[in-house]
Amino acid sequence: MRHLSPPVMLFAAGLGTRMGALTADRPKPLIPVAGRPLIDHALALLKGVKVGPVVVNLHYHPEQIRAHLTDHSEIRFSDEPVLLETGGGLRAALPELGGNPVVTLNTDAVWTGPSPLERLIRHWDPARMEALLLLVPRDRAVGHIGGGDFLVDAEGRLRRGPGEVYTGLQIIRTDRLAEIADPVFSIGRIWDRMAEAGTLFGLGHEGGWCDVGRPDCIPLAEALLENADV
Repeated sequence: MRHLSPPVMLFAAGLGTRMGALTADRPKPLIPVAGRPLIDHALALLKGVKVGPVVVNLHYHPEQIRAHLTDHSEIRFSDEPVLLETGGGLRAALPELGGNPVVTLNTDAVWTGPSPLERLIRHWDPARMEALLLLVPRDRAVGHIGGGDFLVDAEGRLRRGPGEVYTGLQIIRTDRLAEIADPVFSIGRIWDRMAEAGTLFGLGHEGGWCDVGRPDCIPLAEALLENADV
């Protein structure tokens, strides 16, 4: 599916409470890692990949993110006066995204290795899939606490369980968002319906990945990036 040019949703609205004092006066996407704000690491994944509109959702210190992205005139914003979580946030941004399926990307991780987005697009199969999630094995999920998120069968289908870790990057059809009546909800509720239908799939990331959700993850992420450059 190399011809696919999906719109991209960057999740940047959260409060970042696990970052403690680091997010007392700024949003988590602007915390620097290896000299670059986290949101810049996320945007770097889009370089060289043909995508549609890029939308960033905003809630906590939105003016700071807008100011940081001033030079990115192509980026659109979806403001959330109330935090809507991932599912509600994606649904609220649909008018700006204007396409289906959509790439969604968390802004609190760093990556190494081959382009994860190119890999997702290459393996996207609309005849079988409603969502394709990028995963890493638990022992390569740097900075991640707890067990895995999904078990993967021989055909790549997913079900909940202590197996692979979700990296925060996926391609997903948005049709099922309309099935949820609540304004605030996790995208996990959509995944569960897809898993039941046999249309939730996973794909392994071939490079490194670090969850940057806590202050102690920052040196881990910087070490991952430094070793990748050696």
